[in-house]
Amino acid sequence: MTGRRSYFLIVTVGLGFAFLYLPIVSLVAYSFNASKLVTVWAGFSTKWYGTLMHDTALLKAAWLSLRIATMNATLALILGTLAGFSLARSGRFRGRTLLSGMVTAPLVMPEVITGLSLLLLFVAMQGLIGWPEKRGITTITIAHATFSLSYVAVIVQSRLTGLDESIEEAALDLGARPVKVFFAITLPLITPALISGWLLSFTLSLDDLVLASFVSGPGSSTLPMVIFSKVRLGVSPEINALATIMVSIVTVGIITSGILMQRQEQRRRRDEQLARAGA
Repeated sequence: MTGRRSYFLIVTVGLGFAFLYLPIVSLVAYSFNASKLVTVWAGFSTKWYGTLMHDTALLKAAWLSLRIATMNATLALILGTLAGFSLARSGRFRGRTLLSGMVTAPLVMPEVITGLSLLLLFVAMQGLIGWPEKRGITTITIAHATFSLSYVAVIVQSRLTGLDESIEEAALDLGARPVKVFFAITLPLITPALISGWLLSFTLSLDDLVLASFVSGPGSSTLPMVIFSKVRLGVSPEINALATIMVSIVTVGIITSGILMQRQEQRRRRDEQLARAGA
């Protein structure tokens, strides 16, 4: 019975991973296809990568998306960390329920509703105070940060909730000030959560199409918007090449962050063992 259950789990997991990753593997493979038809293999070639380097529209959109994703991830990290820290460490305070609801609302709100409401907000603000003057990088970044900070807040709150506060209390008892405790103890302990939140916010911004379509303006088309407009006319091998580059960048980022977090965790465990041995 146990053998059948193990076999069933292996098959289920294998089918799940195949469903998720076989399309990506196929996309990467056909990015090296010599044919213009993405479904007909005509030999190995890297010409579509060279063609991609001369596509100014795609390159401009890619650079714009990278800038927006970086700004969004940084802004969401700051605001989300503050929100997660408040929810995890401030106890009961007036407005906690409202803050918690506002933080989690973008997680369950349809993006169409969020995009429409932000569009109406920007139009109303432009009429009242004259800002923003036009829809572009600023409005897209604000829109992305609106829902990205929710993910960061949830991750940071979960990390802080499961954190052993006795370490911080011991540092306070030894005379360290709260600011020193935060930067010397709390911040290093939650660094893996901060890295995960930043990477998740970066990926969500780089992938977003719906919100950007609502709050963007002329000359501020992001990469997903340009790709979507091109795909509607037919899939081009250039899109496969671009997607392969994006997958490679994300893979390298995930592997690098995983190695850094693993090293930091090993360093933390070693420091704890040394502290216990010294005690």
